[in-house]
Amino acid sequence: MGYPASAVIGFANRFRKLAHVLAVPQWRSALLQAGTAASTEHVAILGAMSNCRFVVDIGANRGQFALAARHCMPSAEIVSFEPLPGPAEKFKSVFGNDPKVRLVESAVGPERQNAEIHISGRDDSSSLLPIGETQSTLFPGTEAVGTSTISVVRLCDAVSIDEINSPALLKLDVQGFELQALEGCESLLERFEWIYAECSFVELYTGQAMAGEIIAWLSERGFEISGVHNLTQGSNNCAVQADFVFRKVR
Repeated sequence: MGYPASAVIGFANRFRKLAHVLAVPQWRSALLQAGTAASTEHVAILGAMSNCRFVVDIGANRGQFALAARHCMPSAEIVSFEPLPGPAEKFKSVFGNDPKVRLVESAVGPERQNAEIHISGRDDSSSLLPIGETQSTLFPGTEAVGTSTISVVRLCDAVSIDEINSPALLKLDVQGFELQALEGCESLLERFEWIYAECSFVELYTGQAMAGEIIAWLSERGFEISGVHNLTQGSNNCAVQADFVFRKVR
C-alpha cells in the first residue's frame, strides 16, 4: 500500500527543510546542540527586509525565527520575547554567545501584569487565550495540557524608542493574541518599517481577532499589506492562517 499524496508531500517538505538547515553552520549547530530548527520558510520573505537594523521577535519560542532573521540580517540587533521557561532556556543555549541578541522572558500585551497562559502539548502553540477545539482538531497534539502564570509587558517596558534603529521589523507569532500584542506595541509602532504577523481566518483560540480585524487595525495606523505567505489550509481547502507582511505607508 502506498502513502497518501499529502503524506509524501509532507515527507518531502521536511527533508528539504532538514537539508537547508544542515547546509548553514549556525543552523546546523542550533539543531544538533539545542534541537532548534531554523524557520526556513521565512528566509525568502526576510530577504526583502535584509537592510533591517533592528528586529523585535515576539513569540520567540526556541529561537526558530531569530535564527532565520540572523541569517538574513547578520548585523541587526534582535530583541526576542518568550515567556515560557523551557523554550527560553533553549533560546539562550542557541544565542548565548551572540552579543546582538537579547531575550526578554515575557509576553507582550496592552498592560504590564502577570497572566495565565494555556500550555499546549506543543509549546509553540501555547497562548494567553484558551486553546479552541478547532486548533486541536486541525493540528493534533496542540491541545491544552495545563496552565502557568507568566509575565506580560508592553514593548516600551523592555525596549526604548531610541534603541530602535531604522529600518526596523516587528514580528509576532503569538497564537491568537496578535491584536493584544500589537496594542502593547502601539506607542512604538511609528519606529517600524515592517510588521510580520501570523494571522488566522478561523477561530483557533477563543476570542482571538481574525485577520480582517488586524488588517483594519494596522491600516488605521498607517500600515498596508505587502504580502501574504505560508498559507495553511484545512482538509476542506479553506484558508486557516497565513503570515502577513505589512509595510508602513510612505
